[in-house]
Amino acid sequence: MPTTTRAARGSGIALAIIVTCQLMLMIDGTIVNIALPRMAAELRIARTDLSWVVNAYILAFGGLLLLGGRAGDILGRRRMFTAGIALFTAASLLGGFAPSSGWLLAARALQGVGAAFAAPGTYALIAGTFAEGGPRDRAIGVLTAATSGGSAVGLILGGMLTDWASWRWVMFVNVPIGLAIVALAPRYVAETERHPGRFDLIGALTSTLGMTSLVYALIRVSSAGWGDGQALAGFGLGVALLAVFIAVEGRAEQPIMPLRLLAGREQASAYLAMLLVPAAGISMFFFMAQYLEDVRGYSALITGLAFLPLAAGLLVASHLAPRLLARYGITPMAAAGMTVVTVALTSLSRVGADGHIAGVLAPMTVFGLGMGFTFVSLTSRILSGVVPEDSGAASGLMQALQQTGGSLGLAILMTVFSAAAPGHGTAALAEGISAAVGATAAFTVAAIVVTLVAGRRRGA
Repeated sequence: MPTTTRAARGSGIALAIIVTCQLMLMIDGTIVNIALPRMAAELRIARTDLSWVVNAYILAFGGLLLLGGRAGDILGRRRMFTAGIALFTAASLLGGFAPSSGWLLAARALQGVGAAFAAPGTYALIAGTFAEGGPRDRAIGVLTAATSGGSAVGLILGGMLTDWASWRWVMFVNVPIGLAIVALAPRYVAETERHPGRFDLIGALTSTLGMTSLVYALIRVSSAGWGDGQALAGFGLGVALLAVFIAVEGRAEQPIMPLRLLAGREQASAYLAMLLVPAAGISMFFFMAQYLEDVRGYSALITGLAFLPLAAGLLVASHLAPRLLARYGITPMAAAGMTVVTVALTSLSRVGADGHIAGVLAPMTVFGLGMGFTFVSLTSRILSGVVPEDSGAASGLMQALQQTGGSLGLAILMTVFSAAAPGHGTAALAEGISAAVGATAAFTVAAIVVTLVAGRRRGA
C-alpha cells in the first residue's frame, strides 16, 4: 500500500476515534433531558431541581476544560484524551446504578470532570493532524457535526433507551463506547509534542467555583426569588471569584487561559459568540423536550424522534459550511447562521399547548441548519492562526465557553420560566416554556451584534 494511502487511512481512523469521543461527550449533555421525568419520578427530584441533572455535568465540564486543555499541553494531549474518557466511562457506569438523586448528581459531575480532560484534545489533535485550510476545515466540519449534532442525537437516543429499556441506560450506553475508545486511541491517534510547564491550579479553582456560584444563584432565584439571601450571596461570591480569576491569569507565567488568545478583536468576538449561542441552544433542548413530553403528552421515543430534523439540518450545514466559508468568508457566514437560529427560536416560542407538530418540526430543521453554519464558522475563526503551544488552551477555552454559556443560559431562563408559569397544569407549563424559549433569542441577537461589529471594524 502506498505511503500516502496508508497515511490517509491512518488519519481517517484517527478522525473517526476523535469524532466518536466528541459525539459521546456531546450526547451526554442532552441525553438525560428525555429521561428527566422518569428520573424525577423514581428518585423523587423536584421539577425546580431537575436542571441540576443537566448542570452538574456541564458545570464540571465547562469549569475544568481550561485546566484540561493545559494538562494536555503539558502531559500530552492523547494521554489526557484517553485518561479523561476512562474516567468518563467509569462515572457513567456508577450513574447507571444510582439509588438516589445525590448519587446521580455526583456521577454526573464526575462525568463532567472526565469530559473536561478528554474534550480539549479533540480540536487540538485535529489541529495537529490536518493542515490549516481545506483539510482542517473539512475535519472541523465533521467534528462540528458531531459536536452540534450530538446534542440532537442525544435527545433521540435518550427517547429510545428510556422507552425501550430504562432511564438508567442513558448512562450505561457510554460504557462500551468508552472502552473501545480507550483501547483504540493509543494505537491510531498520534501523541502530540509536550510543552513542559506548571498547572495553574488557582486559576482552575477560581474559575470553576466562580461559575458554579453564579449558576447556583440563578437557579436559587428561580425558586426563591431575587430577594433571597443565598442567591445574593452566590452572585457576590461568583463575581468576586471570577474577578480574582482574571487577575490571576494576567500575572500567571503559564495561565490556563492565556489572555493573548483574546487579544484580537475578531478572536475575542468569536469566543464571546461561543458563550452566547450555546446559552440559547442548550436551553432550547431542555425546554422543548419537556414541552413535547409533558405538555403534548408524547412518549419519550416520539419526543426524541421530534429532534431528528434538527440533526439532519446540522449534518447538511456542517457538510456545506467549509465550501461556503471559502467563498463568502467567516463573518458573513457566522452572522447568517446566527440569524437563521434566531428566526427558528422565535418560531418555536409561538407553539402553544394545542399547536400542530409541524410548528415544531419545521423550526427544528431551520435551527439545525443555522447552528451548523454558526459553529463551523466560529470554530474556524478561533483556531485560525493559533500557535501549536496554545492549541490546547484555545480548544479548551472554546469548549469551556460553550458549556459555561449553556449552564448560565439555562439558569437564567429557569427564572424566566418560573416567572411566566406560576401556576400548575399543562397550560401554565406551556406558557412558561414559550416565554423561556422566546427569551433565548436575546442571546443569539447579542451574538450577531458582537460578530458584525468586530467584522466591520476590521474592514474599516
